[in-house]
Amino acid sequence: MPNASPETPVLERIRHAILDGTWPPGERLGPQALADQFDTSSTVVREALTRLAGESLLEAKTNRGFFVPQLDLQEFADVTELRCVTESLALRLSLARGDLQWETNLLAAHHRMSKTPRRLPDSNRVNDEWRRAHWGFHHALLAACACEPMLRIAAGLAQSTDLYRVWAAPAREASRRDVEHEHQDLVEAALARDADKASALLRQHYVETARIVLDAGLAAAPGRRSR
Repeated sequence: MPNASPETPVLERIRHAILDGTWPPGERLGPQALADQFDTSSTVVREALTRLAGESLLEAKTNRGFFVPQLDLQEFADVTELRCVTESLALRLSLARGDLQWETNLLAAHHRMSKTPRRLPDSNRVNDEWRRAHWGFHHALLAACACEPMLRIAAGLAQSTDLYRVWAAPAREASRRDVEHEHQDLVEAALARDADKASALLRQHYVETARIVLDAGLAAAPGRRSR
């Protein structure tokens, strides 16, 4: 299992494997097979799979078991638009309410992300440490909105698109994209409290991600579907 030590809780090891693209879209994950692989009980694995299904990282099908989600391009486009709308509102509130501590936290989150390699050495795969730092940066942008329901929605929407980014990571355009510059522009607009510019940059950031995913040809790959 890549980048996951035996001491890591089974839930986190399975989550990591899913986000790392270990299993292809549509693959069934059998609790007993995973229990044997992780040297634990099928009960522990089943509980982990149930929780991951609640996080939309797996699909639970009645009387059939747990499956890695299939690719649904229409759903991805819809979720991207919902993210743009939700996070734009949260960002505007964050810029209006953010204090010096928020600015400090934002700069620290951006620094951590910028110092973490986005790709694994000699690989097209996204570095899991960078993925976590990336999530932390986007959370820091919105954190000062002080609206927990909105932050929960934003986090859920972000997580629901993680698999699409993982599957699109090997695409040539994904590796050529200057994500670091996009994030730097977001930081500068946020610290300048320019809500219009920051919101526009955030939308552009997510729309560009969606464009790369949609242009990656994933819908035509075996075992994946589009609508």
